[in-house]
Amino acid sequence: MKLKASIIMNIVIVILVAIGTTFMFTGFTFMPAEKLLEVSSIEMFKFYTVDSNILVAIVSLIFVIYEIRLEKGKIKEIPTSIYNLKFLGVAGITLTFIVTLFFLAPMYGFYAMYNNNNLFFHLIVPILSIVSFIFIEKYDVKYKYSLLGIIPMAIYSIFYTTNVLTHLVDGKPTYEYDFYGFLFGNVKNAFITLPVILLVTYLISLLLIFLNKKLLKK
Repeated sequence: MKLKASIIMNIVIVILVAIGTTFMFTGFTFMPAEKLLEVSSIEMFKFYTVDSNILVAIVSLIFVIYEIRLEKGKIKEIPTSIYNLKFLGVAGITLTFIVTLFFLAPMYGFYAMYNNNNLFFHLIVPILSIVSFIFIEKYDVKYKYSLLGIIPMAIYSIFYTTNVLTHLVDGKPTYEYDFYGFLFGNVKNAFITLPVILLVTYLISLLLIFLNKKLLKK
């Protein structure tokens, strides 16, 4: 029963990310739009939100292929490497959910952060990913794999920081490149913001593993 539920949820994740990506790429809106932190075309890939959603969609697609093969009896179990890949993707999208809820939404407004494609990217897809991983996907996650959850943010932080530092104006970061506002107009804040984000990401990874172990036992 849980296997079928997981298959359905992972397919829904893939479909919603495909829809959200298409909407954002084309600039299509289905709600009155507030364009904060929203662009169209290829520029959308500069956002961690988009990248983390696409990542979790890709790993969910890979995961569901193995789940279908498992259900049909073609394999006896899903390889640990595939479970770890799913964990990596879920950790990345959970960071998107947490940062949006507790940092971006209070700063820019909840409606702006949850309208149109952001409704999928910031809310529905993260929740589906977290719920499927914690409550449904039976996997004895090892704490030694917790550092895997940092990989998406670590890679993105290199891009983000480099982009900001190479486009300073009078020694200060600009909104055009520090579009999340993490540095608050002071480049020195990078020495605080970056470690904090990586620490939060690691704590999220540990929490996901803990909840997966705790709740699936029940």
